[in-house]
Amino acid sequence: MLDANAQLPLYKQLKEVIKTKINTGEYTENKRIPTEPEFIKNYGVSRITVRKAIEELVAEGYLVKKQGKGTFISGHKVLRKIEYVTGFSDSGKSSQLKTTSSLLKEEILTANQELAEKLEIPVGAKVLYTQRKRLGNGTPLLLENNYFDYARFAFLQEEDLTGSLYEILRKHDILPINPGETTLEIVTADDFMAKTMAVAIGTPFFYMQTVVKDQNMRPIHFGKQFYLGDAYTFSI
Repeated sequence: MLDANAQLPLYKQLKEVIKTKINTGEYTENKRIPTEPEFIKNYGVSRITVRKAIEELVAEGYLVKKQGKGTFISGHKVLRKIEYVTGFSDSGKSSQLKTTSSLLKEEILTANQELAEKLEIPVGAKVLYTQRKRLGNGTPLLLENNYFDYARFAFLQEEDLTGSLYEILRKHDILPINPGETTLEIVTADDFMAKTMAVAIGTPFFYMQTVVKDQNMRPIHFGKQFYLGDAYTFSI
């Protein structure tokens, strides 16, 4: 039981108990933690106390909420260097994750001013848009939105995009080795993102906009990517 007379608030005591169980391996990676009623029964605390402890642990990256499933211990963090071009498959391998992908959308768009500037094509030119959900050990980690100059990359429509995009490009002698301008900010999941990525509304994501260029400094794609916040560490 927790000590209601201690100077440390009950929610912080419970938080430390949960952290200890995580650090000692009693609560194991990617496993669901006890439910709110179980914590209330086991530690004699209120629902508010339990929720506050869990919310802080989610914010600190120890736990992750999955919509309709409960709260789980966070898995491995994927390290990604911003200044290098690193594909999801390669990042996953270096972090010892089994990576899989599903193609959610594949559409032909018309380039607006933003896409024309990023891809260095005329306004109104055809653009190939793909959206993929990338998973590590079965957990959705990245919602990937890529825009390609259709004139150069129409062949991707004939390729299997559930694997490594960069491996496909290399087979066509296109080397994704030069990062262009990249921005990174924090956003939170809306209803669409929550349903697509199986997380709670409000879950933090890293939102990256980037242009990747080939060996001749020609744009390959303009990306708008959403990385699950508690699964990634970015280094500069």
